Amino acid sequence: VQLVESGGGLVQPGGSLRLSCTVSGLNFHWTYIRAWFRQAPGREREFVAIISPNGTATDYRDSVKGRFVISRDNARKTVYLQMNNLKSEDTAVYYCAVSANDDFGGARYDISYWGQGTQVTVSS
Repeated sequence: VQLVESGGGLVQPGGSLRLSCTVSGLNFHWTYIRAWFRQAPGREREFVAIISPNGTATDYRDSVKGRFVISRDNARKTVYLQMNNLKSEDTAVYYCAVSANDDFGGARYDISYWGQGTQVTVSS
């Protein structure tokens, strides 16, 4: 299984970025819960957003609610993270993830596969 992220970069505060993550080698990929995490320098990896297999259920950490939107296109095997009104505290390496746990509430604590990460830097 391989997860490949793209879309990171340098953006000014208040700007936007869209991250993408495409999965390969995962049978029945459309049945898996998918998520985004991030890790800032010197800090532990933290949950950012999660989406159910059919995309009807989503959840976010409080600090990104109203600014970030997670979505997925199962035909393209891809999950997205639209990040708006970015702040300096959003600077981190962002990782996409897949969980084989079908419990939406518990999946974020039970990750089966990780991407390699993409750097997002918010700075003027």
